[in-house]
Amino acid sequence: MKAVVLREYGGPEKLKLEEWADPVAGAGQVLVQTAAAGINPIDYKLRSGAMKAFMPLEFPVILGYDFSGVVSAVGPGVTGFAVGDKVFGRAGACYAELIAAGIEGVAKAPANLDLVDAAALAVISNTGEQIISRGAKVQAGQRLVVTGALGYVGRVAVFYAKQAGAAVIAAVRGARAREAALLGADEVLALDDEADMRRLGIVDAVADTVGGQVAESMLGKVRPGGVFATVVGPPENAKLYPTVKVEMVSSAPDPASMLAVAEAVAAGRLALPIGRRVPLSEAASAQAAAENGGIGKVLLLA
Repeated sequence: MKAVVLREYGGPEKLKLEEWADPVAGAGQVLVQTAAAGINPIDYKLRSGAMKAFMPLEFPVILGYDFSGVVSAVGPGVTGFAVGDKVFGRAGACYAELIAAGIEGVAKAPANLDLVDAAALAVISNTGEQIISRGAKVQAGQRLVVTGALGYVGRVAVFYAKQAGAAVIAAVRGARAREAALLGADEVLALDDEADMRRLGIVDAVADTVGGQVAESMLGKVRPGGVFATVVGPPENAKLYPTVKVEMVSSAPDPASMLAVAEAVAAGRLALPIGRRVPLSEAASAQAAAENGGIGKVLLLA
């Protein structure tokens, strides 16, 4: 098969399309003929070496955690999946024409959802749902801020928080406030508007997808006993607010939330726009563009 291979840490030019041995579906796995693979921030952080203290790579390696495609073989002990099923999910080594994926991270794609676009959904579905359910532990009637609400994880977090019955505040830069008003949140907060920040008052919880100075500012808005949930690490000033519980969320595979988000997207109840769809052979330039930001989700077409 063809796969995008990384043989050393470095810039996106280190990603090379090469011939690679076909994987085999082991116990509890399905072999998937890839339709597309999604690019996530963790991919370029791993490639650059920024994460090597926590997640060192063993070279050569194939990156990528999001995929969609068609089941071409079923491994021992697998039930519920058959050859020909259209699926999406999360696994390792997804920048490739074939993927051996454990079924704990695989869901069947809704019939009315574009199979290529389904490659964007798995990781963000789990992360957005779990920052609300496991991190912020949102309850009906609570007032919650979602930072980076127009990002993919943020959009899913807003969706799930509304389902939980929370009063949701979508926090974005002021220039994007009008766009954020379309997310279905109860309020929109301009993070770079001091007057807006003062008007916010105190909230029960924050679901943070941004980090940095935004996180530090928002931490001070959480009531004593409230929760600050984050997917990007605790704020630098966390020790100044000992009565606020800071919850770090590292998402785990959950096909149920993947499918729920996929069905919502297919039905038009949740918008997760795709920025670019490019061939697997252009993975280096595609990852560079994603890393520079501002273009939306990028998919690699196998």
